[in-house]
Amino acid sequence: MPMADVRPLRALHYDREKTGGLQNVVAPPYDVIYTDGRAGLLEQSPYNVVAIDLPIANDGSDPYEHAAAVLARWRADGIITRDDRPALWPLEQDYAGPDGRTRTRRGFLARVRVDDYGAGRIRPHERTHPGPKDDRLRLTRATKTNLSPIFALYSDPGQRAWSALTAARTNAPWAETVDPDGTVARLWRVVDQAAIDAVLTATADAELLIADGHHRYETARVYAEEVGGEGPHRYVLMCLVALEDPGLTVFPTHRLVRNLSAEQWRALERTVARIFDATPLRSVEQLPPGENERVEIGYLDGRTKRPYRLTLRDVAAVDAAMPGRSESYRRLDTAVTEELLLKGALGMSDAQIDHLDGLGYARDDRQAIELVLAGEYEAALFMAPTPVHRVQEVAQSGENMPPKSTYFFPKVPTGLLFNPLAD
Repeated sequence: MPMADVRPLRALHYDREKTGGLQNVVAPPYDVIYTDGRAGLLEQSPYNVVAIDLPIANDGSDPYEHAAAVLARWRADGIITRDDRPALWPLEQDYAGPDGRTRTRRGFLARVRVDDYGAGRIRPHERTHPGPKDDRLRLTRATKTNLSPIFALYSDPGQRAWSALTAARTNAPWAETVDPDGTVARLWRVVDQAAIDAVLTATADAELLIADGHHRYETARVYAEEVGGEGPHRYVLMCLVALEDPGLTVFPTHRLVRNLSAEQWRALERTVARIFDATPLRSVEQLPPGENERVEIGYLDGRTKRPYRLTLRDVAAVDAAMPGRSESYRRLDTAVTEELLLKGALGMSDAQIDHLDGLGYARDDRQAIELVLAGEYEAALFMAPTPVHRVQEVAQSGENMPPKSTYFFPKVPTGLLFNPLAD
């Protein structure tokens, strides 16, 4: 049976003496950085990874070739250096989630063979958009390097892989950073062959589920086929976290809508009345549902400013609207919202949803409420956290969840390590 191929890597990484550690050179993933955020990161250090991961050529030349030139210069100047031995890199992240609770998530960085999606190998869990894939492919072609890790999950009930890396963590971390959210990331380097072998044994029959970084993985697949043959381009940088890790949590992303016509409002009201029980809430603070097995959606009507809890009543209507879908998929609040409310009631097309035409997202409860109360959006639909086992069930059925169905927090920083795709 095919299975994921996990290996140590001879990483590229910053020379910590020349950069003063990693604190000022790491960054969030490219897709959560805005223009002002990019400028602020470069003010911290001219060597901040955004210079190559989110490149801008001030002279108007090709930004991707500019990134490749900057990376080559940093390597020539010794700012970025190549490790002398293959290693695995344990990563701990202490964080306070959007729910205010503090946790520690544990994983390790490695390289994983790029393969087609499928049972026993690697599975996606969300649909992706074409634009970011084109951007990441151009950057990969130019730099011939994975600049940012993909975040993936694997099953390890006995925590065998993490236990094998425990001895190395008795030493001081190889690097430590703190991001603006207060998340502390600690990274170790493990070259002990016995520990590496134990990790590879523990993951030998693993099926990987991509949690974050679908665009980057699909880019890696295209790039590997473009180059062809065997070589380092057949592997991609990943951070692997066990599904059973107590620090692994999934948070929701809420939906916001605007520019609704009178007919769309009437259709929305009819659909809600037909398939949901709508319970008025005492305050907007009660809008976000908790994790549960029922479909419950928080609903804030911007016209009346009244909050409601929508509880799915007519399961048959949902099943009829999504024939051919697995039961696990049909019980996702994001799927019910997309199929019956956004598409069904409001008449949105896939293209409108993909291009955020009349649709917005918010990961912060308070932000979503404020955007509606301020009139920037006309209504908000609040999702519950998706249980990890439900994410796994949907992926195992061969289906992809709607975009923004999950919010795995915290993100894995960019700039901890790089994976060279050419010798």
